[in-house]
Amino acid sequence: MRRWDGLESIPSGWERSVVAVGVFDGVHCGHRAIVGTAAELGRELGSSVVAVTFEPHPQAVLRGTGPSVLTPVDRRVELLGRSGADAVVVLPFTEELSALSPEEFARHVLVEHLHAAAVVVGEDFRFGHRAAGTVAALRGLGAEHGFTAHGVPLVSDDGGPVTSTRVRALLAEGDVAGAAELLGRPHRTEGHVVHGAARGRELLGFPTANLDLAPGTAVPGDGVYAGWMTRLGAAPEEDRWPAAISVGTNPTFDGAERTVEAYALDRDDLELYGVPVAVEFTVHIRGQERFDSVDELVHAMNRDVDRCRKVLVGG
Repeated sequence: MRRWDGLESIPSGWERSVVAVGVFDGVHCGHRAIVGTAAELGRELGSSVVAVTFEPHPQAVLRGTGPSVLTPVDRRVELLGRSGADAVVVLPFTEELSALSPEEFARHVLVEHLHAAAVVVGEDFRFGHRAAGTVAALRGLGAEHGFTAHGVPLVSDDGGPVTSTRVRALLAEGDVAGAAELLGRPHRTEGHVVHGAARGRELLGFPTANLDLAPGTAVPGDGVYAGWMTRLGAAPEEDRWPAAISVGTNPTFDGAERTVEAYALDRDDLELYGVPVAVEFTVHIRGQERFDSVDELVHAMNRDVDRCRKVLVGG
């Protein structure tokens, strides 16, 4: 799969393609329906499929602050490729881009650079200055410029349409299982392992990997979770471990900074400082608690680890 950062990276002789457009943060079930529809059209037309995503999130530019990020851009590109895209364009979302009219966006991005034969979006897609462009407007522009436009119905469940906003809300509540249903996989955070207070190894008997997360990363609500920790860049079958994951401020020690720490079950031999890792959240074990003593905390941690072990490996 190809990745292009900005329109200028697209080869000048790029063939006509089927283009899927969206922010795609999370690459959840609804996003995959859009890319999947584009892939079906690509097979029918004999054309490559290009997914267009935006970085940063448009709200961060238009409103000054954006929502928490479900998938960092590198992960998003990877997931879009797995969903059926042959190439992904990471389009910098700037004030200049936001000022383009729907007509200018269609001509400049879809026609001149991507040579669109078909464009696929969600049925609620809006584009152009002040979000003036609709799917109906896109169809009209397609008729003018020689591409077809397709609005894919939103994927829904009993809770309503599947959206990134719903995923974020579920994560904030600690409902990682519910978030995983919408995402089609466990929610994952990524970061390098950094030095913490060293209490896990020296005081508590559970050496944890402290993740240095990018600002704005979507993190589940405070509590303890069962999940998996993977060393990025390594063979998954070799460097993927069941883990107990703590999210919160360490209130027993009067902590103030919110952290994500992962303990690879029954492993005290891992040297991960400076290493990039991913942590996947699969089951909520309990909420964050403050304990009156270190002994009470250690007792609770042993219970947590036992529950995580049963959930993840059945032991």
